[in-house]
Amino acid sequence: MTSLQKLAAETAQSFVKTYGRPPRWIVAAPGRVNVIGEHTDYNDGFVLPMAIEHYAVMAADRSADGKNIFQIRDTSGVEPVLVDLSVPVSPGAPKWGNYPRGVIAGCLARGMNSGGLDVLLHSTVPIGGGLSSSAALEVCTATLIETATGQKMDPVEKALLCQKAEHDFAGMPCGIMDQFISVMGRQNHLLLLDCRSRKTELVPMSDAAVSLLIVNTNVRHELTGGGYAQRRIQCETAAKDLGVPSLRTATAEMLEGAKGRMDEVVFRRARHVIGEIERTVQAAEGVRASNWPAVGQLMYASHASLRDDYEVSCEELDAVVEIAESMGATGGIYGCRMTGGGFGGCAVALVKTELVEAIAKQIAANYKKKTTIEATIFVSRPAAGATVIKA
Repeated sequence: MTSLQKLAAETAQSFVKTYGRPPRWIVAAPGRVNVIGEHTDYNDGFVLPMAIEHYAVMAADRSADGKNIFQIRDTSGVEPVLVDLSVPVSPGAPKWGNYPRGVIAGCLARGMNSGGLDVLLHSTVPIGGGLSSSAALEVCTATLIETATGQKMDPVEKALLCQKAEHDFAGMPCGIMDQFISVMGRQNHLLLLDCRSRKTELVPMSDAAVSLLIVNTNVRHELTGGGYAQRRIQCETAAKDLGVPSLRTATAEMLEGAKGRMDEVVFRRARHVIGEIERTVQAAEGVRASNWPAVGQLMYASHASLRDDYEVSCEELDAVVEIAESMGATGGIYGCRMTGGGFGGCAVALVKTELVEAIAKQIAANYKKKTTIEATIFVSRPAAGATVIKA
């Protein structure tokens, strides 16, 4: 029994306890980790995410009382979300309900009305670790509505609907990566996504000898002075300075040639983005060829660039990467980098599957020694995207 089937069975049991009858539908959508390609999405570049074996699962049935209410209860006991489908859907309380509310509104606008549902949500995607628990929740909701209405959306349209929900209802100006991988992930594959054309390509990673180890530093530093927005503006400034529509079309040579007339910080931000887009394409080739040492070196180079040129790392993330580098390939680690927006959250390491337990123990011990913080560590192989388990 896969971990997902087990999770679905547990959610079905909880549904019976909550609503007093078995569910009619069960669907799931995964969280993700970005293997490489950081801060490239809003520069029209490439990203290389992977769906992880941690899911948002929804079990559901038509409303028992026949009311036109989309009711979501959560196994963690947070305040339930009640969405009245007979009036226009708008953001409201509890705040976590704005992710599914936005999706429900988007589906209604497309004529996909599920009618009143009793839903139970069970999610194993860690919240606040930068592993896209929100995208998993959105895509899970959209998949449930597709299943309940019998109306399938085009995968790209579905991902964009979920992204719009996050923008309009949750007020988060996220890129397209999280929703795309949650919708389109496939077992034993990474997803190379071109953020300019929105074209996706599945990159096989069927070699079971390697896995990805995700290390949650369990710190979250606030982005002082709107760090994220500031970097987006710096990238736009660099593109203007170089006379290109976005940094995607710029080359390292162009940047070097313009160095004298560019602000030093803007130059470094652009150097990261241009280099990272190239590294991401090279890493996808390395994964295809199962050239793990090459992929690992690209991950280390990515981290150094994020730390020095983009300045979005932090002491704790650097500590994890330093520990990984000191263990090296002989200790079972090919490469490691921070993943996600930065300033805390997770690092991702490419490791030998057979040494996973020993590696996790050593990283945890050394990290605690360096920072006094307990890290949360788990391993994942590339997982399936949105799945209908019971229809």
